Amino acid sequence: MAFPRKEHPVSDFIAARKIGEKISFTRNDVFVIGTIHKILENSVIVEISEEDADLIGAASTLTVVAHKNYTIE
Repeated sequence: MAFPRKEHPVSDFIAARKIGEKISFTRNDVFVIGTIHKILENSVIVEISEEDADLIGAASTLTVVAHKNYTIE
């Protein structure tokens, strides 16, 4: 038996996000600027440079950032 997914109101901040938008965040004491690749309910997938990926220890140039942990550039 499957339960239907509950619809949650989307905040104005999240609703205003667009793919390709530049954001910044800090991870492992490194300031990173990236581009939104995909918008999810609680986070965004961000494309960052290879250099930044190495500095923060990410496995690839795509990383997940919670909506509460980034700012718009």
